[in-house]
Amino acid sequence: MARGPKKHLKRINAPKHWMLDKLGGVFAPRPSCGPHKLRECLPMAIFLRNRLKYALTYDEVKKIVNQRLVKVDGKVRTDKTYPAGFMDVISIERTGENFRLIYDVKGRFAVHRITPEEAKYKLCKVKKLLVGLKGVPSIVTSDGRTIRYPDPLVKVNDTVRINIATGKIEDFVKFDSGNVCMVTGGHNLGRVGLITHRERHHGGFDIVHIKDNLGHQFATRLNNVFVIGKGNKPWVSLPRGKGVRLTIAEERDRRIQAKSQ
Repeated sequence: MARGPKKHLKRINAPKHWMLDKLGGVFAPRPSCGPHKLRECLPMAIFLRNRLKYALTYDEVKKIVNQRLVKVDGKVRTDKTYPAGFMDVISIERTGENFRLIYDVKGRFAVHRITPEEAKYKLCKVKKLLVGLKGVPSIVTSDGRTIRYPDPLVKVNDTVRINIATGKIEDFVKFDSGNVCMVTGGHNLGRVGLITHRERHHGGFDIVHIKDNLGHQFATRLNNVFVIGKGNKPWVSLPRGKGVRLTIAEERDRRIQAKSQ
């Protein structure tokens, strides 16, 4: 094996949800190390070039980011392969646009435009709860932040709402039955529903049962569940489809109905 970190990523091995064509080249932009995992992020280059179509080539992406026009979570990012991930807010001040990276029901990152008001905060799942030096309590969130002195009621798997400008916790929601959540991994990626109950498996994976708006029930591992609001009211706007997955037949019927109107 070669020594040191890998610097390349072949097109074929890139995550499927990036939707890169097989014949459009040999390589894909390999995301830099950062707050989100390689297979769960969307590099800046793909977002600007393949999703927004603001650049035609990778070279043009470099020219855009080097002008310091793109902010992720309120910070200017000039790294063309910066790994933006779930719940990150991407702002382009020149065009006055704000986007939140959020999954659609097919498990891909949707180009989801949000209002400037909604772009002021983001949701993060609590991954760890620590007590550091001199007994300072802190939490580690899903996007790699360490926040000191959180509310004592915040526990692992809860969701905190973070003010992007200050980095402080504005509010939090407990991981409880009856709260609305989004699935961030597995076969049900991108689906939204209410948590009905949680099966505890000692020495195994806890399973969470979820029910969506149409009454469909599904189950997934606890690690894949991200609470996005209290009760049935989500704190963030959802992309088209509102996280309800339809079968292929239902999708076809909806398309026919839309055409006939």
